[in-house]
Amino acid sequence: MTAFADLARPLRARDLCQALDLPIASKNVENIRSKLKRLVSRSILNETEPGLFTQPRP
Repeated sequence: MTAFADLARPLRARDLCQALDLPIASKNVENIRSKLKRLVSRSILNETEPGLFTQPRP
């Protein structure tokens, strides 16, 4: 969540991997994407476009 606040822009799973200093590998990107989708289903994040995630506005 800190990465979203620090960058203050919508992120893709690949961008988040870079922000978390994870290797850009298919396995890591897919795991992050899965977790982001789970956060969207719990209304913690929004998916503004397919694959583009952001924090909801207060």
